[in-house]
Amino acid sequence: MTIYSIRPFFAVVVPLFAAFFIMLSGKKPNLREFWTVLASFLTAFIVFSMVPEVSKGNVYQYTVFRFTDTVEFTLRTDAAGMLFGCVSSFLWIPVAFYAIGYMRQHHEKEQTGFFAAFAVCICSAVGIAFSANLMVFFVFFELLTVATYPLVFHARTEEARFSGRKYLIYTLSTGQLFLAGIAVTYYLAGTCDFTAGGFLSAETAPNWIMQILFLLLILAGAVKAGMMPLAGWLPSAMVAPTPVSALLHAVAVVKAGAFCMIRICGYVFGPAALTALGLDQILIWFAAATIIISSLIAMKQDNLKKRLAYSTIGQLSYIILGTAMLSPLSITGALYHIAAHAIMKVTLFMCAGAVIVTAHKENVSEMSGIGRRMPITFACFTVASLGIAGMPFIVGFISKWDILLGALEANRPLVLAVLAISALLALSYLIPVCYTAFFKEDKSGEFTAYGEADKRMLLPICITAVLSVVLGIFPNFGGHLYTFAVSAAKEITGGLIGGGFL
Repeated sequence: MTIYSIRPFFAVVVPLFAAFFIMLSGKKPNLREFWTVLASFLTAFIVFSMVPEVSKGNVYQYTVFRFTDTVEFTLRTDAAGMLFGCVSSFLWIPVAFYAIGYMRQHHEKEQTGFFAAFAVCICSAVGIAFSANLMVFFVFFELLTVATYPLVFHARTEEARFSGRKYLIYTLSTGQLFLAGIAVTYYLAGTCDFTAGGFLSAETAPNWIMQILFLLLILAGAVKAGMMPLAGWLPSAMVAPTPVSALLHAVAVVKAGAFCMIRICGYVFGPAALTALGLDQILIWFAAATIIISSLIAMKQDNLKKRLAYSTIGQLSYIILGTAMLSPLSITGALYHIAAHAIMKVTLFMCAGAVIVTAHKENVSEMSGIGRRMPITFACFTVASLGIAGMPFIVGFISKWDILLGALEANRPLVLAVLAISALLALSYLIPVCYTAFFKEDKSGEFTAYGEADKRMLLPICITAVLSVVLGIFPNFGGHLYTFAVSAAKEITGGLIGGGFL
């Protein structure tokens, strides 16, 4: 049943209005931060108010205006969109508090512009989640690019400017190809509306045209998701403040890229067309190569944020891999990994930021013994690290288990080998950080003066770490996220799901 309601529109515009009020409050830091916190809670409240009905199979829909007689600016809350919308809106709350503590303790400049751009990014992420068609999706996808740019070059150093330009070159160029692909899609199909199972078929046009069209549509998502060889911008963007890194890697940008690929594969082309055109095989091996190569590179990174950046590149390809296998369970795992990875990776980045602000250390080799001075921070880091590796009772296990079952379901034994190797590599580049922090001796004596970070930073870290465990035991806790993943996978594949966690 379709419920015609303005709520999806309110969920999108609340962060946009917050950005406006934040800019007006530039000379009043407390008021500026009040608007940030208020908007984060209000946005999450509106999004989660729609969860009960959407979990029953209903959708909320609101049309703002018409682009043309056949293309509308419509917001719609299907199961996949609700999952991404819940993740983006909820995580804004802890990241907002964390950002306030970080920006004040680190004495960052341009804080007004930072919080305003941050709010626009959340507006874009929620808009991407609730877009009913390709045109609306494109508007919010490009708005996210523009809003993220000032955050990447926030420091205004030469390195930050270079990273910002690099980010724009990667994202805007592929964004224009995305728009061209949308135009071709509309010309061929007469519609841009997302349809579970896809509205294009292999017979819509000659194979070579369909393959080029897929490339035009998928590149923008592949860039934002950090799929190799298009991931060069992501490690460079680590020059940004840590709350931006958390935004890039957990809440908005890379998740928007992965979600874009799910929309193209599951709601534009669909499993039948992808299989007939041989596109699923190409995606699987690009994703598998990205997982292994990025993990190997991560092992060599001494800078903690860059190590986490390469981890993100690999972990996001789990979503692409699960989607490309086109089995009900693999798609369920791919969708749930959007939530699982977001919660774990935001924890890791917030821990890294706490170390930077408190101990002024950025490299793993400099962190000997710091875990004994910041035990809560590194306990949370350890929990999230084990979850990234797919250990049981942490949320990462749920999504990766379903992707593994999906590989069995799709009869892809080589993918099973990739998943096993990836888990070992994740342990190899994350657990040494924990070992260094807790068990290596600090011979310099530098850390004797340091304790935990500011409570505004520490509390969000603890909340997301605990949530990683809670969702690892109760995957539907709080928002029916696993139900949404299952429902969306069934809609895309038309298949029955067995052997998962429901």
